[in-house]
Amino acid sequence: MDLSGKSILVTGGAGFIGSHLVDRLIDENPGNLAVVDNLWLGRLANLAQARERYPGLRFYQEDVARERAMAAIFRREETEIVFDLATIPLPASLKRPKWSARQIYDMALNMCELGRRGYFGRLIHCSSSEVYGTAAYAPMDEMHPLLARTPYAAAKAAADLLVQSYQHTFDLEATIVRPFNNYGPRQNDQNYAGIIPIVVRRVLAGKPPVIFGNGEQTRDYSFVTDVADGIVQLARSEATAGQTLNLASGQEITVNDLVHGIAAAMNYDGPIEYAPERPGDVRRHLADVTRARALIGYQPRTELRSGLQQTVDWYLNTA
Repeated sequence: MDLSGKSILVTGGAGFIGSHLVDRLIDENPGNLAVVDNLWLGRLANLAQARERYPGLRFYQEDVARERAMAAIFRREETEIVFDLATIPLPASLKRPKWSARQIYDMALNMCELGRRGYFGRLIHCSSSEVYGTAAYAPMDEMHPLLARTPYAAAKAAADLLVQSYQHTFDLEATIVRPFNNYGPRQNDQNYAGIIPIVVRRVLAGKPPVIFGNGEQTRDYSFVTDVADGIVQLARSEATAGQTLNLASGQEITVNDLVHGIAAAMNYDGPIEYAPERPGDVRRHLADVTRARALIGYQPRTELRSGLQQTVDWYLNTA
């Protein structure tokens, strides 16, 4: 599908992955581009580059869980394609599990229902590798059982099943993408931040990095611009309609090695502290990206060491 000239809307578009996706979508020359974000964790500053390149970009500060408000926006924008990245981050579900799970589910339900009722044509729904839980086998393909270990993961899995049910029951044209761990510039470093921005901020503050558990748990990290490009590629492909695809590097790294890599990028040679394992933390993640390679030729370009250095430099420049 050619995205040129299309009316596109991105939910969660002022967030980390969402804002990079907006940047990438501009390269496709859309006829109309809009962003919906409630700015709970998203930041308008993340869209500064996009607004310079695409002056017609429209922004709505709105909650995706409000169905009537979203219906009005879709109607106003005459939306054809929705990239649905609005979510509640995993750490929030450990403190406010009921609210987090309900928000995640309600946002997905609204997208499905509005799509069923013809408010837009195609849905690209962004899920999470957390739906798989700890690897029952590795690498983890899209048929891996859903072994969610946190309320966040359970809600994301429920949202995926909901999208699939609307595909089968109502012929909703949808694609589910499951990114594994993302990193890069603009990643939230305040409340509910991930390990990379937390480590960077602690080092900048003169504090030692902290690793939860023994640090031998593994993750599959991808640079955010590679993932944004992959999402655009799968939206352009007719073959991905009705499919679920992993987007990842296909390589795993221990948390110990990751933290030491961040320390090296920051020229930090001080101590590293260890704390008790966090509840619901998965032990191993390693993606099988065979399907994405076959359907869209997906091949991440950014090597981890280079990506970490770019990420660290960005935080240093914005400190």
